[in-house]
Amino acid sequence: MGAYEVRVPDDSKVVGMSLHAVESELEDALIVGLIRNNVHMHAPAPNRRIRQGDILVVEADVESLSGMLSALGLALEEADNTAEDGTGTTTVTHTDVEQPPPDSTAEHQGDGLSLMELVVRTESPLQGRSARGIQLRERYGVNLLALSREGSRFNARLQTLKIRPGDLLLVQGTEGALNEFAADSNCIPLAERELRLPEPGQALKASLIMLASVGAAAFSLLPTAIAFAAGVLASMALRTLPLRSVYTAIDWPVIVLLGALMPVAAVMESSGTAQLISESLLQHVAQGSSLVAIALILVLTMLISSVVNNAATAAAMCPIALGTAASLGVNADAFLMAVAIGASCAFLTPIGHQNNTLILGPGGFRFGDYWRLGLPVSLIVVGVSLPLLLYVWPL
Repeated sequence: MGAYEVRVPDDSKVVGMSLHAVESELEDALIVGLIRNNVHMHAPAPNRRIRQGDILVVEADVESLSGMLSALGLALEEADNTAEDGTGTTTVTHTDVEQPPPDSTAEHQGDGLSLMELVVRTESPLQGRSARGIQLRERYGVNLLALSREGSRFNARLQTLKIRPGDLLLVQGTEGALNEFAADSNCIPLAERELRLPEPGQALKASLIMLASVGAAAFSLLPTAIAFAAGVLASMALRTLPLRSVYTAIDWPVIVLLGALMPVAAVMESSGTAQLISESLLQHVAQGSSLVAIALILVLTMLISSVVNNAATAAAMCPIALGTAASLGVNADAFLMAVAIGASCAFLTPIGHQNNTLILGPGGFRFGDYWRLGLPVSLIVVGVSLPLLLYVWPL
């Protein structure tokens, strides 16, 4: 893909058409800017009408450019009509046209444009939506130039392509517009970010609150939930944590999922389902061996955690681990720790943990790439964890 400037002659087919209508006739091209009367607008509004003499900035392949020019009656802008400004941006100059005042629209001008690569997080509101669906140009003044997903090729138009977690987006706009879009869409920019250090007084307060919460939980002065909840309230009261960040920092899907699974886990334990599953595992697989049983719990938890949220996996596997330990008549601590380790080691798929998803697009990985390294790492975890579990928490 390259950027080209094409002029709209008086007899062009696109005169009087909106940019949205013109883009609907372009198969492999994207209008990323418009130059009118020496005013360069990037991310112009889709409903803007095209006039004679306008210059369209088009992102297109060389192969599709000639077909587009002939089909729409456009002409490639000559290089000698352009001049280079101080920012490295090509600006078209016209001495034969009186320059009117800039349009009073929300469109950004062409100076100060930047490119940014963004990784779509699992929690991003962009997933399942397209650039046209979220009105990327109208709301933010940002162009979507490219989308990378596991090295795949797409048949759909870029503006209508549904975005997924792990996608890598290349967007263009002013620095302020790009930062606003990245924050609102919960995406991670792949660029250098300014390091902002907190005020020394606030950093000291936050450190003391953290130490007090951990100390109260570690020395059993308060229950863990109450200790850390009190730490959050103290942070809010002392303004070490912005109030607007309290709500957004909570992973609400996990909270709802845990709230739904806790009754399920309780029912599994009270109804004897967990005991039945654990006895079946002992009889048919472990055959009464506590070592095989704890290894089975660890491996089973790791496999489930690769496709299900780790918190949900731990909630579902804890009753089974307790039932297995009760059937064997051994200490349940080692079995519960096996569940904790297994739920934290999701190396086999990109959907097992959000960190796996984040590197899917930037790394150019495919779904099947994860198990190639994930399987040896999982085997190492099992080989190291089992003897340590038996040593620290003897059965």
